[in-house]
Amino acid sequence: MSKSDAHGRAGLAAFARPDYARSSRKGVPEVILAATKTTEQCMAISEAFLERTSRAILSRVPPALEAALHERWGAGELIWYPVSRMAVVRHDSTAVPTGGGVVGIISAGTSDQPRCEEAAIICQEMGCTLHTVYDVGVAGLHRLFQPLEVLLNEAKVDVIIVAAGMDGALPSVVSGLVDVPVIGLPTSVGYGMGGEGLAALYSMLQTCAPGLAVVNIDNGIGAGAMAGLIANRCAEARRGAAEEAHARGS
Repeated sequence: MSKSDAHGRAGLAAFARPDYARSSRKGVPEVILAATKTTEQCMAISEAFLERTSRAILSRVPPALEAALHERWGAGELIWYPVSRMAVVRHDSTAVPTGGGVVGIISAGTSDQPRCEEAAIICQEMGCTLHTVYDVGVAGLHRLFQPLEVLLNEAKVDVIIVAAGMDGALPSVVSGLVDVPVIGLPTSVGYGMGGEGLAALYSMLQTCAPGLAVVNIDNGIGAGAMAGLIANRCAEARRGAAEEAHARGS
């Protein structure tokens, strides 16, 4: 180890102790929340993850950090998601596991897309297959039925994330129609009283539709992590059943 490497790690320990083994231990990768850190801190943590795991995932990236990431890694290793302002830096494609789960993501409106994309990126980085449907909220409920049929009968999703702001009604509607777990993702989209996501959160928490679990307001990362765990566990069960059937057949 060079003196500069040792100094860099010592400096990192002053403000961060990254959980490099989280993905292998938990099945969910560590995500660097950039909005509340300095550019220098985020770059140092990213470098450490790349050295140890060949992958760094950053969320809520401010413009100054975006510029630094592009300058440091460019188009070759940096994947930039402008809608959600997330970034993934990857040295090695094998840094993404093969989970096999299948996740559906539905948004009530186009304004919910940033949080949906956060969830989708986490599921993708957990090795899941994604199917997204945007802007099918209760203001025009007829838009929901055909995409929902595709998710259930063609894509055969293991779990569905449903994001909604305003009155937050869509997750309850979906949960009342499907036989897979639904994760409600309230978003801070709306007007006036309760418009910062509180109305949507309360509505989802008070649902009478069984099978709906709810994450916090704008917590796309949390919704993606939970959906990925559920979907990958379903995929593991499918593989086990297939191996058992093959063994019986042989």
